[in-house]
Amino acid sequence: MPFSTRREFLTTAAGAVCASAANTGRPMNVLYVVSDDLSPTALGCYGHPLVQSPNVDSIARAGVRFDRAYCQFALCAPSRASFLTGLRPDTTRVRSNGPDFREFLPDAVTLPQLFKNNGYRAIREGKMFHMGVPTTVGTDRWQDAASWSHNGSPQGKEDRSRGEGRNLTPKHDAGRAMNYIRTPDPSEQADFDAANRAIAHLEANRNQPFFLAVGFVRPHVPLVAPDRFFDLYPVAKIRPFVSPAGDTDDIPALALRALGNTTGHMGMDEDKQREALRAYFASVSFMDEQLGRVLRTLDALKLRDNTVIVFQSDHGWHLGEHGIWQKRSLMEESARVPLIISAPGRKGRGRRTRAITELVDVYPTVAELCGLTPPARLEGKSLVHLLDNPAREHKATAHTQLDTPQAQGRAVRTDHFRYIRWGSASETGEELYDHRRDPREFRNLAADPAAAPELARHRALAGA
Repeated sequence: MPFSTRREFLTTAAGAVCASAANTGRPMNVLYVVSDDLSPTALGCYGHPLVQSPNVDSIARAGVRFDRAYCQFALCAPSRASFLTGLRPDTTRVRSNGPDFREFLPDAVTLPQLFKNNGYRAIREGKMFHMGVPTTVGTDRWQDAASWSHNGSPQGKEDRSRGEGRNLTPKHDAGRAMNYIRTPDPSEQADFDAANRAIAHLEANRNQPFFLAVGFVRPHVPLVAPDRFFDLYPVAKIRPFVSPAGDTDDIPALALRALGNTTGHMGMDEDKQREALRAYFASVSFMDEQLGRVLRTLDALKLRDNTVIVFQSDHGWHLGEHGIWQKRSLMEESARVPLIISAPGRKGRGRRTRAITELVDVYPTVAELCGLTPPARLEGKSLVHLLDNPAREHKATAHTQLDTPQAQGRAVRTDHFRYIRWGSASETGEELYDHRRDPREFRNLAADPAAAPELARHRALAGA
């Protein structure tokens, strides 16, 4: 159904002015930060024993950490088109990294566009909509000019960065390989430039309402970070993930084909897995430092008390679980994302919630926090009630999907289970995992007669 009226999407600028923070009478600003390919398991505030992420952790201490937040598509472009429009992938019709959502929804009002239409300065620096990494870093391709007052593309050398490193999976190209570079110069990186630009925008816009979106490309491969971040993680302290014997034997053959060359540890032995984890952790800490530079400026300008901060990734990332690396699966590690929201004056400060939530819920949440009326057609549900009482329930299901040349996959996450259905023109396959007894999803119950009632229930929930 096409977007029909201006009234569906716009509110008056006065509506924004009415939104106040901490009784200041000023409009509520937004700092919206997206880190690319970030697993929540690789953050200190989510419990990792080694990873140093003090600045992400500081947002969690000031806000609410969402422990069961899920993306709607386990791939960059479809996920970002979804959460930035507030619509599910079957509505945006973006199911791969190629198309632009405007081809299908030319009149959609994106989250930043809503703010732009209401008198805010809507600023992009870095990867917000899809960006090919490393190939289109530093360009504005796919970044949707209609969404922004300022559409900025920080520059970075990516796989051309100076330094030492290697490709741990040489059969894969730069955008998919587990390759890393220890660089002597952080200033060559897009994330460093993004932080510099974000700081300049904060200083220039301190006296007017802003929606500042900062898209960090790390820890997307290539895993580039300065030497000192690698030094934080001695190889001897890193423990690769060890799956039980026969872990993947009960995963449908169709699912394994859909996962393609990300299985079997991508050919990496245990020593290479340690190197890969070290580089990933270093990239996370490098990204975190750039975030910290932006947060310190926000505080120095005394803008924190009227700024909503959202920190998230676009999807999860496997770090060797089930022998899988990277994204493009429908298991917990690929579908679950970090999501932290800090909003001035909310009662849930420093707490976590186990409510089932989705990235499609972010758009209506930010709009409500800032007193704006979002489009009527949004397919998410505001999370604001959880910012005051994280113990409340939110929704019964979270849905994630994935389309590959081999198969289409659909997953539904409920309080205690994950169900996955794969299908092609000639074959189907199912997975069912009981998270009460099997939180790492080692035992597929789809063929277990005792699980038949739950299987039937989840088939219905998934629309299978």
